[in-house]
Amino acid sequence: MKGGGIENPVFEPPSPDLGRQRQASPAGAGAPVPVAAAEAEEGSCGWGRCAPKALQLCNNPEGYLAAYSLLAIFQGIVVNGLINISISTIEKRYELNSSLTGLISASYDIAFCILSLFVSFFGERGHKPRWLAFSAFMLGLGSLVFSLPHFSSGKYHYGAKLEDTCQIPGASSANFTCSASKKSSLPNYLYVFILGQLLLGVGGTPLYTLGTAFIDDSVPKHKSSLYIGIGYAMSLLGPAIGYVLGGQLLNIYIDIQIPESTKMDQDDPRWLGAWWIAFLACFFAIWLLIIPFSCFPKHLPGTAKIQAEKISEAHNDGSEVLVEMKNIGKSFKDFPMALLILLKNPVLMSLIIASSSEALVATGFATFLPKFIENQFGKTSSFSATLGGLVLIPAAALGQIISGILVSKCKMDCKSIIKFMIGTCSVALLLNTVFLFAKCGNEPFAGVSETYNGTGMLYNLTAPCNADCRCLHSMYYPVCGRDEVQYFSPCFAGCASQLFNNVKKMYHNCSCIGKPKRENGSEDFLYEAVPGKCPTQCKFLPLFLTFFFFAVVFTFMAVTPTTVAILRCVPDKQRSFALGVQSVFLRLLGTIPGPILFGIAIDNSCTLWDINECKTKGACWVYDNERMAYLLMGISAACKIITIIFVVMAVCLYKPPPALSQKDSEMVSALHT
Repeated sequence: MKGGGIENPVFEPPSPDLGRQRQASPAGAGAPVPVAAAEAEEGSCGWGRCAPKALQLCNNPEGYLAAYSLLAIFQGIVVNGLINISISTIEKRYELNSSLTGLISASYDIAFCILSLFVSFFGERGHKPRWLAFSAFMLGLGSLVFSLPHFSSGKYHYGAKLEDTCQIPGASSANFTCSASKKSSLPNYLYVFILGQLLLGVGGTPLYTLGTAFIDDSVPKHKSSLYIGIGYAMSLLGPAIGYVLGGQLLNIYIDIQIPESTKMDQDDPRWLGAWWIAFLACFFAIWLLIIPFSCFPKHLPGTAKIQAEKISEAHNDGSEVLVEMKNIGKSFKDFPMALLILLKNPVLMSLIIASSSEALVATGFATFLPKFIENQFGKTSSFSATLGGLVLIPAAALGQIISGILVSKCKMDCKSIIKFMIGTCSVALLLNTVFLFAKCGNEPFAGVSETYNGTGMLYNLTAPCNADCRCLHSMYYPVCGRDEVQYFSPCFAGCASQLFNNVKKMYHNCSCIGKPKRENGSEDFLYEAVPGKCPTQCKFLPLFLTFFFFAVVFTFMAVTPTTVAILRCVPDKQRSFALGVQSVFLRLLGTIPGPILFGIAIDNSCTLWDINECKTKGACWVYDNERMAYLLMGISAACKIITIIFVVMAVCLYKPPPALSQKDSEMVSALHT
């Protein structure tokens, strides 16, 4: 309406977008187009004329949310669960180093960044459920392609058995001298894995941009945060299921049947698990989800009325009027202008930078929390991974559900939501101080923190007691001696023999292990060393897990409100595009550099590196625990402070649109009838 100064939400008949469109009509223009025109795009659930009555039970926001949640779960299973747990097996099977497998992991984010802007821009006016069907197709195809190397690379050829005990000169064993091996074709499968990840990235792009915007289209404003929170929380189940499922399948031999010519169990370093089975199963399961998404209509019944009742909360900088007057978003020529409008929105960009800073911390801890627990508290890698999953995933899901319920029940407007985020981020910052007082010192480690009973030197694993054992620096298999000192491997402990007692392996004749420190007479030490790290004397693990659990809860309590605030502070026709822009920044500033930055910090605290017989530097074996805790605390605190600063900026910069007058409110009511 021109001249009145207030715009009213109306629907244009040819427009596929059912956002809260505000049309600048010339003076003297007629009444707004009735809602019935927009309802023409609301259809039944089915395929053309085939629309069974049973399917209409799912033709509502709850039915769509169920399908969306299932697709998000399977996406999480494959991308954040199975791939992460299979990487080490893929490295060994296809002779890839960690930098190359890192490229495999990054390929998903690369595809997401490239396509996110275009998919969200063009999909905003399109048939969003069909875009989700395309998403399911590409995710299933990516899972299939990722499993293909197993079927084309032939049977797994294992090498000679690695002996972990002290080998006296002249004994028969594999030759471990450094020598140039024949050129293998297995590393070429790297490109197949990258292709699979790129396809998965293509499939994941519509899910969290168009899929989320469709939820916001289809439900009243005060329910949007609850539905989005549930969808996001369900997506977190995927990695948990992926880790459990993938971990169990790795207990099955890679070629299913173990060769009869050898006796091999899971403790054998040559063992590789059947990593490919879960990818194949997910391929079939994800493709089944194409069916429900293909039968949803372009807009769910009742969407037109819901959108007509919504009042725009877009940041009042004139962008909404510009988008409406120029009808931006209909062609590719509008892309630069549409992008520029969003980049110039200070509230949107403040929220995006804040969420990117949080994503950096979240992905960093998701990657390295198991390693932190393993080294700080002396736990096994599998137990540490389980603990990390039990803390991160339930806490993140709980945080998103709680925040979704609070925002929905309190019916918060855009500015109140942003203020709510300041509170949750501030509490999370305080809880992150757990790293300062719940840290542990290092346990005694022969050749690292102390000498071999007075012989040898620090930071040198070789001593007179094991000099003739031909021990491998590349074979880390820690054992705990009866002297309560940890040794790099049974070989470096000088152990010449082993036996099994009640299925438990024990080592004897260990030349480097001293006398027991505790002489209580209750047992005569039936062993000299046992596999595993020595029990830690640090008792801070329960305290750390409790504080960190609530820190994760409050961190993720800002995720759903951030998404809702982004959807509110931009023009209606740019909501999906705004989520696409956020996805790009989230990856470029958060999820891609996060694990890299955390990895550099952890490597900085290393005190013993793996340097093999070829003098090649590999992984770190031993870390300085206190230095690690301080470095991770510093990164986390710095990112939290950045988040709070930009959220405060968003509150200060936000300008709500002018309130509707009584006359305009009556016109909106008339529009509904």
